[in-house]
Amino acid sequence: MRCVIARFPFELTKEGVLESMKGIKPEPVTAESVIIGRRHYPAKQVGHVITRQDRRDFSATEVLRAMTQLGFTCRALPKAAPSTVPGSVQHASAMLGTPVTV
Repeated sequence: MRCVIARFPFELTKEGVLESMKGIKPEPVTAESVIIGRRHYPAKQVGHVITRQDRRDFSATEVLRAMTQLGFTCRALPKAAPSTVPGSVQHASAMLGTPVTV
């Protein structure tokens, strides 16, 4: 299938991507990811391996679009839960043993 990544056309197949990623150790996922086999790879790592381009030359969205068209499952990084860490005023108030009035 013809896919355009970083303004360059690539003829990619699912088998070709599987072969390219064989033996590649996944990096820690900190953003969008692609599931290839049973492994979760960062989208930028997959794009780098299959295109041999610098990771700064393409976006994760371009890789996700191409991988989705080839039938791979792509995931976005889940949004973090709101932090329940008290602010400095709440922390100081708790240390003094007085309730915070807002």
